[in-house]
Amino acid sequence: MDNTYTVLARKYRSQDFNSLIGQDVLVKTLTTAINTGRIAHAYIFTGIRGTGKTSTARILAKALNCLSSDGPTATPCGVCENCRAIAAGQHIDVMEIDAASHTGVDNIRDILDAAQYRPTNGRYKVYIIDEVHMLSTAAFNALLKTLEEPPAHVIFILATTEIRRVPVTILSRCQRFDLVRVPVDTLKSHFAWIANQEKIDLSDAANELLARAADGSVRDGLSLLDQAIAQTGGHVDEQAVMSMLKRADRNVVVDFMDVILSGDTAKALDMIDSIYTNGADLTMLLSDMMEWTHWATRMHQSVNSGDGSNSPYTADQRERIKKIDARISLNTLSRIWQVMVAAVSEMQMSGNQKQCFDMLVVRMMHIADMPSIPDILKNNTVQPAAQPIVKPAEQTTPQTKTIATADELAKAMQSDKQILLFSYFSENVEVCEIQDGKLNYFDRGNDKDFSRKLSDWLEKYTGHKWNLVRSTESCNVPTASEHQQQELAKDPMMASAMGLFEGAEIVEVSK
Repeated sequence: MDNTYTVLARKYRSQDFNSLIGQDVLVKTLTTAINTGRIAHAYIFTGIRGTGKTSTARILAKALNCLSSDGPTATPCGVCENCRAIAAGQHIDVMEIDAASHTGVDNIRDILDAAQYRPTNGRYKVYIIDEVHMLSTAAFNALLKTLEEPPAHVIFILATTEIRRVPVTILSRCQRFDLVRVPVDTLKSHFAWIANQEKIDLSDAANELLARAADGSVRDGLSLLDQAIAQTGGHVDEQAVMSMLKRADRNVVVDFMDVILSGDTAKALDMIDSIYTNGADLTMLLSDMMEWTHWATRMHQSVNSGDGSNSPYTADQRERIKKIDARISLNTLSRIWQVMVAAVSEMQMSGNQKQCFDMLVVRMMHIADMPSIPDILKNNTVQPAAQPIVKPAEQTTPQTKTIATADELAKAMQSDKQILLFSYFSENVEVCEIQDGKLNYFDRGNDKDFSRKLSDWLEKYTGHKWNLVRSTESCNVPTASEHQQQELAKDPMMASAMGLFEGAEIVEVSK
């Protein structure tokens, strides 16, 4: 006698379109297509895990091959030989292939070779390829032609959780259906019905927690319910589920957010220590805090989007949230939300979540106290000065500098850090005549742009315009560099050093 336990997710798997929960649009479209004979040769189902992709594929295979009618039916009987074999995964004409473990082109070629033969017991050969995004590029390419024009007796049903990884060439050959997340209320009704069938005492608060933790996945929710039943022995209450999920009570979350927004850092850190010691998962606590902030924002008087009756909080908890909202601004809620969103990745990467969470709370409490930008602008309006610090006449008086010699000109360039201008001037320019405001020179390098650069700089440096005259012939005077070499050669120490080496000369002076 087989006493093997069947988990709830398998035991209560949808067996027909009527029992497929939360996918009303999909059910309506497929049943209408079957009733009108508009059956496509290829379908692709996509959605998050546990929303019914594989179950829908099996139900569709039953509808196509059910023996209760002369043709495909939208209401398969579930008791005929074909329906029972498909439900058990043993029908010879309905092949389920796990693409995650059959990724190669050879696996697809085997399918395509077998597809040419007519079905043995059913009307159609149905190929269900689960996790199709795992196929290799070569396998996808091998599937293309047959997927576009398969034999009349072949139906392909593809399923994937990652539709973006499926090539567009495959998608264009299939009818696509997106399975949505199952709403919380629908999951609660389903779990309550299953608990009644299993003779399990499931409280409404515990059911609410399970449905929200499922995050739209029927299978995830039933797995959690299975675990809760095993843990409690059949009496599933809110405290047991919270302990299993390692979540803090929503009253605790409301209390905690109240303390954070009151600014009592020491009390907030003490509460974290207590929550952590009691075994709460800090990642889940952060998620609950974000949920609280989201609903507090929606319930804030400045948003005016309702009383939050559709939120996961009780009437008493909603009243407390409204009281907290009355003393804080929407800007504060927005800022702490941004801090928490940034902390999600920090918590995942942190080697010590407790330390990371402590720092997060301190950061939240300090940023919550910051004034808003409008308040800052309002409180820090700049008042005009009673009297100007500097008299207008003094402000408009330009500062002038005088340059009367070639040596002063060179030193001015150096002091003003005009390195390129000084380098070219000292090596190539002979100063024939210079007065303040007038310069006559000869340019050995023949740089046509030098005059403009020098004129612009002189006007900026001295505060008045200069008249620059470029001579066409050398005036036989040394450049600044040559003049420096001559002065250096006159130095007794340098002359003595050069006398030690026959034919020595000064070639260059380092600036």
